[in-house]
Amino acid sequence: MENAALVATDRAARLAVSTLRAQMASAGLGRLGNAVTSSSDLRSSGRVHRRGAEGFSASGIVHLRTANERTVGAIISYTEGAEITPRGPWLWIASDDLQKRVKGNYRMTPAQYRAGGYERRIGPLIQIPGRHPGEAVLIVRNITTRAVGRANPRRLPNSGRVRAGRVLQDQFVAFIGIRRTARRARVNPNAIFDWARSNLPTFISQALGK
Repeated sequence: MENAALVATDRAARLAVSTLRAQMASAGLGRLGNAVTSSSDLRSSGRVHRRGAEGFSASGIVHLRTANERTVGAIISYTEGAEITPRGPWLWIASDDLQKRVKGNYRMTPAQYRAGGYERRIGPLIQIPGRHPGEAVLIVRNITTRAVGRANPRRLPNSGRVRAGRVLQDQFVAFIGIRRTARRARVNPNAIFDWARSNLPTFISQALGK
């Protein structure tokens, strides 16, 4: 029975991890689920924990393999939901016509825009009021974009001539600023854990050869 309990709890922990990773990937969270892993008494010591003269316990544990603040924060947000507020007055979100990620897979922000040389390639950011209360916009003036496909914004040449296949935009929206935003939970780990635990009797019976 002790060995069956070790095998069953290890199997349940592995099942919970694989299911959680699959649901996170299906929810559009990419490889974020790879930060989730498991351990068990079977893998760590191969022994159960004694409880009194005749009792014992065996466990499987699901946990994060990283202490990275950004990764942990993202997982908490996507599994519990969160309200995101900026450190400064605005939370800046890159527009759909501006690339979302920069070198190192960092999110595009006004600071990354400036540090990455985009002011030289596209133009300096200018803040103007947004269309709605509590909203601001960072624009770039006098740039060109592709006439078809992805915008690929670029600074207007010094000659003032627009190259073939591109169109002039007097005002290009690079970032939209908001005061705060809510991130809804996309995955429910507790439901997955409950489901994995509900399979323990079956796993124990299978480990016992019944």
